[in-house]
Amino acid sequence: MQPIPGYKLFYSIRLFLVKRIILACGEKVVVKNKCYFGDGSKLRVGNYSQLGQNARISGSVQIGDYVMMGPDVVIMAVTHDISDTTKPMIDPTNPSIENPVSIGNNVWIGTRVIILPGVSIGSNSIIGSGAVVTKSFPDNSVIGGVPAKFIKKRE
Repeated sequence: MQPIPGYKLFYSIRLFLVKRIILACGEKVVVKNKCYFGDGSKLRVGNYSQLGQNARISGSVQIGDYVMMGPDVVIMAVTHDISDTTKPMIDPTNPSIENPVSIGNNVWIGTRVIILPGVSIGSNSIIGSGAVVTKSFPDNSVIGGVPAKFIKKRE
C-alpha cells in the first residue's frame, strides 16, 4: 500500500533532485519523504534501491542494487575522534573520523536499524528491525538485535 494518491509523481520529483545532489544514483531508485543525507557528496545508491522514509545517512556510504530500506534507518560513516582525553568531545577542533559503510546487493534493512561506521553488509542479507549493527556480516546473513548478531544463513 502506498502512502497517498499520486505517490509516483513525488517519487519522480525526489529522484530528479537526488540525482543532482548525491555522488552516484542508479536507475529506478525510490527516495521516500524526509530523507537526509547532508550534501550527498559521498553517497552512492545502486539501481532499484530504496531510501526509506526519514532515513539519515552520513559520510561515505555505498548502497548496492535492490536494497530495500524501512523507515527511520540511520547509516553513519562518520564519528567523533575520542582519543584525546584532554579535549572535550564536543570541542569543534576535534576531528571527525570517517570509516566507509558498504551495503551489498539485495539487502533488506528493517525499520529503525542503525548501522555504525566501518560496517559492511553482505549481499542477500536481512537486518531485523531495531538492530544496531556494530560489525560486518557476510553474504546471506540474517542478523538482528542490539548489538546485532548473526541469527542464521539464508539458503
